[in-house]
Amino acid sequence: MILSTAEAEYIVVGSSCAQILWLKQQLEDFRLKVSKVPLLCDNTSVINLTKNQIQHSRTKQIEICHHFIRDHVNNGDSEVKFIETGMQLAYIFTKPLPKDRFFFLRNELGILDSQTLS
Repeated sequence: MILSTAEAEYIVVGSSCAQILWLKQQLEDFRLKVSKVPLLCDNTSVINLTKNQIQHSRTKQIEICHHFIRDHVNNGDSEVKFIETGMQLAYIFTKPLPKDRFFFLRNELGILDSQTLS
């Protein structure tokens, strides 16, 4: 059972790390070398959990399988970086946004407005 938002986001970051590692392996199969892949997170508690090897009483209920992200951060396969909540590009897919925010994030993703193509 997840008890906090930080725990839930920590598990999601771990899952994202697993997907990144899979993609890195696929790229290496095509002889494309990718070094540290950044994971962008707006939760400083999650970032600290990925860097701190000490098991805190508040995180002891997180299953061991979710802590593999720490190993990959330490190995240099990935790094978790802070990003402001307002700059989270994923929000365009997950949250209802005001029109100006939607357009800003769409532009940051490099998605063109279909009306400007005509």
